[in-house]
Amino acid sequence: MSRPRLGSRPAADPATAAATAAERSRRAFARRQRARRWLAWRPLALVAAVLLGVGGLLWLVLASPVLDLEEVRVEGAGQLTADEVLAAAAVPERPLARLDLEAVEERVEGLAAVREAEVSRSWPDAVVVRVEEREALAVVAVSGAWRALDGEGVLFRTFERAPAGLPRIVTPAGLRSDAVTEGARVVASLPVALRPRLDRIEVRTVDDIALVLDDGRRVVWGSADESDAKAQVADALLSAVRAQVYDVSVPGQPTTR
Repeated sequence: MSRPRLGSRPAADPATAAATAAERSRRAFARRQRARRWLAWRPLALVAAVLLGVGGLLWLVLASPVLDLEEVRVEGAGQLTADEVLAAAAVPERPLARLDLEAVEERVEGLAAVREAEVSRSWPDAVVVRVEEREALAVVAVSGAWRALDGEGVLFRTFERAPAGLPRIVTPAGLRSDAVTEGARVVASLPVALRPRLDRIEVRTVDDIALVLDDGRRVVWGSADESDAKAQVADALLSAVRAQVYDVSVPGQPTTR
């Protein structure tokens, strides 16, 4: 009678082997079923995750107090104070993303001294208001006070007396405002070195404008048309020719006397 050799395994029971194989098959089938179900649900799960993420982000930006406005900074103000700009801006306290920046710009540009405004967000909690102020080129008497004008003829500042360094625009009583605007255009066309030498700009009509220098010399300008060319001719003549009157109303044919 033979004995089993050491280290050999007893023969498997056929019934047990069959049961084990069936269990393995059942588990493999279950795994495949779960994999199929996950493949079917995965797109929906991804969409749900994206929607939750987007919803959370929108809430954070549009409704969460984390990104509420905390500070408004003013840049570029010189004639105006920061408080004047802030009062005009009237930036509401709300989440930064919900601010109407164009509306704020319009309110700031409503200030006469502001030529242009730019409003931007500075994340996470600030707004920056940058202003470009008008440059005073001359003053004109209006209702007993002196008002500053820029090169576009816009009145934007009031002085009790005419400030030194700014020429006066002198007009007859009842002259239309467009004539004053033409006078401002003339001043804007002048070389920077010539402006301080001006005493006044006499504007009788839109076609009858003359410059009077601080030494009494007079430059007949005519209208504001071709002011750049007239300015070049006047600057050259004032340096080269000694006269009392310089007529550059026709810049191609200037005269002196």
